Amino acid sequence: MLVLGIETSCDETGVALYDTAAGLVAESLYSQVDMHAEFGGVVPELASRDHVRKILPLLSTLFEQAGRTPADLHGVAFTSGPGLIGALLVGAAVGRSLAYGLGVPAIGVHHMEAHLLAPLIGDVPPPLPFAALLVSGGHTQIMRVEDVGRYQLLGESLDDAAGEAFDKAAKMLGLGYPGGPAIAAAAERGDASRFRFPRPMTARPGLDMSFSGLKTHTLTTVREHEPLTAQEVADIARAFEEAVVDTLVLKCRRTVRETGLNSFVVAGGVAANRRLRTRLQEALPQVVYAQPSLCTDNGAMIAYAGALRLVAGQRESLAIRTRARWPMAELEAIG
Repeated sequence: MLVLGIETSCDETGVALYDTAAGLVAESLYSQVDMHAEFGGVVPELASRDHVRKILPLLSTLFEQAGRTPADLHGVAFTSGPGLIGALLVGAAVGRSLAYGLGVPAIGVHHMEAHLLAPLIGDVPPPLPFAALLVSGGHTQIMRVEDVGRYQLLGESLDDAAGEAFDKAAKMLGLGYPGGPAIAAAAERGDASRFRFPRPMTARPGLDMSFSGLKTHTLTTVREHEPLTAQEVADIARAFEEAVVDTLVLKCRRTVRETGLNSFVVAGGVAANRRLRTRLQEALPQVVYAQPSLCTDNGAMIAYAGALRLVAGQRESLAIRTRARWPMAELEAIG
C-alpha cells in the first residue's frame, strides 16, 4: 500500500510517501522557522497562509522525486490534531479532497502518535511493549506503549512542555527562535560550574514534571546579571539545559525501574538534543530514537502512522475534522 502523508500542524509543511512493502519512498519538507523567528515564535495566521502557499508545490516535488503520480496512491493520511486549527485545516482539506478525487481511503492522524511511532520506521524497531518519552514544543509525556493505539500515560509536564521552556529561555537570553537548537549551541561554550539551576519535582515520587519554576529561575538569574556578557549567556544556557536534561533523565530512569520495561523510545523535537541523547544512552539499558530528520515535524511519520491504521481497515468520513486538543487516550487500538 502506497500512502501519502501530509503534516501541517504548526510551522513545518511536510509531505512523504510510505510504501508498506518497501518503506519510506520519498519525503519533502519546508520549514517556516525563518519567517517566525522575526516574531520570536509561531504566528498562527502566518503559519496557515504559508501552508497554503507551499503544500501543492511540495506535493509536485514529492511525486517527481519518487517517480510516482497521485494515481499510484492507495491511501492518504493527514494530521488531524493536535495543533493550530488553521494550519491543520490546510493539510486536512488538501488530503481529504485528494483522497476523494482519487477514490482512495483517507485517515486523520494524531500528531503525537505519529511522533511516538516514528522510531519504528527504522531498520531495527523496538520490541513491544516499550516505555516512551514524548518531548516536544507542546508536549512532554512519559507513556507505556502496548501496541498501536494502546497507550498509558504515566507522567507529564504539569505546566510548560520542555520544548516550550527552551523557547522561552532562549528568548530571555536573546538567542532567538527556535529555542532548543539556540540554547544547545550556546551551552556548548558555557561553564557548567558557574550556575546551578533547580531540578523541579525530582525529589517527589512519580513521573510528572514541571518546567515553569525553572523558567522563572532563569528569568531571575538573567535580571540579576544584566547586562549579560556573551559568556554569561552561555553559562546560563548551559545551566538551563543541564537542569532540563537531568530532570528528563531522572524521570526516564524511574520509569524503567517502576515499569520493568527495558526498551525505551525517545521521540519529538527535543529528542534531537545531543546532551539529552548522550545522557540517556548512559543511563538506560536500551534507547531507541527516531532518525534526526524524523524528530521534528515531518510528513514521513504521518504517512507511516496513517499506513498502519489504513491497513487495519480504519477510514475517515467525508467530513474534514481537525482538533486543537486531542487526548491520546481517545485513540482506537488496532493491534
